Amino acid sequence: MIHYCYNDSFRCKMQKTVITFLLLIASFSMTLAQETREEAPPLKERLFFGGNFGLQFGTITDIQVSPVIGLWVLPRVAVAAGPDYRFYKDRSYRTNIYGGKAYVQLVVLKNINSVIPIGANTSIFLQMEDEVLSLESAYWKNPPVFSNRFYLNTVLGGMGLSQQLGRRSSIDFSVLWALNDSHYGVYNNPEIRISFIF
Repeated sequence: MIHYCYNDSFRCKMQKTVITFLLLIASFSMTLAQETREEAPPLKERLFFGGNFGLQFGTITDIQVSPVIGLWVLPRVAVAAGPDYRFYKDRSYRTNIYGGKAYVQLVVLKNINSVIPIGANTSIFLQMEDEVLSLESAYWKNPPVFSNRFYLNTVLGGMGLSQQLGRRSSIDFSVLWALNDSHYGVYNNPEIRISFIF
């Protein structure tokens, strides 16, 4: 369902920012597509898999699994989506956080070696992500609803580096900021992620 914004609330401003970003990506991609009129590779070569995995043990136990499946829709534009699960336990409480995310990635510099000769096949990208998480009400202060769980929708934006490891594999280092982070503090600002793509 599409919600139209008729006021200047923060949520409306965020929606307008995301739409503007996606329109910029689309126009940039169409310009690139016009410059290079090569035939698109088959679908199986444009599909990719990956995600990130995190472990922390000790006084605080924090286990996170976040796989994704994605598609290179254009040579420099990728979209991906996947589930997100996190188990968190400290001395007084334990909770399960789960949900899903989708993101758009725009490669702004395909090979940094063409600008700075460092001998590495590294690219620079921009990323916009939308994540919806289900949180346990008992664990968070002042939940917005009176039920066992509630949903938190967060838009993250940032940039990163992608280091090619093989023809279809890479390791991505990204720095993302929660653009509409609420007082629940689910995200560190910035959120630093290392992902593997194959």
